[in-house]
Amino acid sequence: MVYILDVKNDQLVKAEIVVPEPNEIPLKKDGWNFNWRELSKENNSRTFILKTIGLNPTVEGALQLKSENEMLIMNSLEIAPYNIGRKNKKYDYVAGSLIAFACKESFKLKSAYKGFLTFMSKTSLMQWYSKKYGASVGLGQRMYIDSENGLRLINEYLERK
Repeated sequence: MVYILDVKNDQLVKAEIVVPEPNEIPLKKDGWNFNWRELSKENNSRTFILKTIGLNPTVEGALQLKSENEMLIMNSLEIAPYNIGRKNKKYDYVAGSLIAFACKESFKLKSAYKGFLTFMSKTSLMQWYSKKYGASVGLGQRMYIDSENGLRLINEYLERK
């Protein structure tokens, strides 16, 4: 279980990160940028959603992880359209929780890359990933989160009570 912040009420809300049921996959027609239905069918990948727990659970974010060359790659990450930006944001900690989850998955690797998470970043977000999540630049727009920062994120976002 994870907790995300209800920005309006300044309260933590219970959520979970799970493999989505077919009816839970975010859709472009609902304002999402990625075609999660197609992404979830890709080889060597796993798709997860972060959804609230309760009477009316809602999908607040989605994540696709790929395994390649003994590395774990955060191939796609998206938060619900209404959680983007600072104005009128419904929930905070969604991206952080999903990234921390990906870091936790990276510790399951049985390779030299155990504890490392790599991903491609938009140029405009590279500094933000560095500041907020401790990501480092690998080559070009390739970034990674090392095991030390991964553990910090896991403690901050997944161990929150």
